[in-house]
Amino acid sequence: MTQPQGALLVGSVNYDDAETTIRTAASLLRGHLKRIPDGEVGKRFHWIMFQPDVLGQADGIERVGDEPIPFPAGLDARPLRIGDGVDAASITLPPLGYADAAIESYRVFTRLRDEGAVPAGIRFQVSLPTPVAIISSFFSGDDRAAIEPVYTTALLDELARILDAIPHQDLAIQWDVASELGIIERASGYGALMDAWWEGDPFDGLVARLVALVDAVPEGVEDGIHLCYGDAGEKHFIEPRDAATLVRFANAVIAGASRSLSWLHLPVPIERDDAAYFAALASLTPVAELYLGLVHREDGIEGAQRRIAAASAVVTSFGVATECGIGRAPDGTTEGILRTHAEVAAAW
Repeated sequence: MTQPQGALLVGSVNYDDAETTIRTAASLLRGHLKRIPDGEVGKRFHWIMFQPDVLGQADGIERVGDEPIPFPAGLDARPLRIGDGVDAASITLPPLGYADAAIESYRVFTRLRDEGAVPAGIRFQVSLPTPVAIISSFFSGDDRAAIEPVYTTALLDELARILDAIPHQDLAIQWDVASELGIIERASGYGALMDAWWEGDPFDGLVARLVALVDAVPEGVEDGIHLCYGDAGEKHFIEPRDAATLVRFANAVIAGASRSLSWLHLPVPIERDDAAYFAALASLTPVAELYLGLVHREDGIEGAQRRIAAASAVVTSFGVATECGIGRAPDGTTEGILRTHAEVAAAW
């Protein structure tokens, strides 16, 4: 059985603040991590669910429905629409919040590094959603195609601010890619997007969009991809039959990108410790670092080792991770999940 090397924290971590996340991760996983995120704390706790409250402030964008739809953390889950008669190209979006959060958390990161709590050489990881995630989740019909270039520009502006504020040798950018897999797999609630947003098979269009994001990160900044089948209520929007779609999509993006990926993360469902799930990894284009999301809180070290054994028959070099962020894991389980990473993987 392969001994995995290194660990990746996918993004969200169930602590209340960036300092606790960074300090705890550095302490429990010292030597195992090449990069540390801030845990997506505060309004980012529920991934992209704070974006409607941000976008709804823009002139020309309206909330659908008269009454807020309450969501945890005081968020309003109502979807969005472009106002009648409004040219989407004329809409100016407010700051999306990702750059402000990254810059604030980076200050914490550097302070802890100066104190010696974070080892030298560790990078600060910033996870960003793709525009497809926001547009597919909160807009509908013809509004999707109309708002896409507007939101994409705003997100790239956030990236530019991050790149300006954080030294490139300290920075790692991760693209969180979930909705794309829902569209490709025609999962419930996603399949209709193929007809509303694209003509024909959406695969090439989704690849091109992700390639553009990967290439927007300059050399010198680490650039990773986290592929995901969703995590609403710790459940996937569809259970993958195997890793074939993940590999097909990843290979197409790697082939299309002008720069190399620093890492690629692929999820592994908790019940999949069989050879059939991992077989497609034999055709995965090699990347600098591959992480398999095979750590699950429900079965800890024993379950992770079963999945490691199955994966080892196909790939001989990989690190470990959870299949999605652990920000919404039950309170009190976070430290145990972090320790499992260290227990099943060798240090770098």
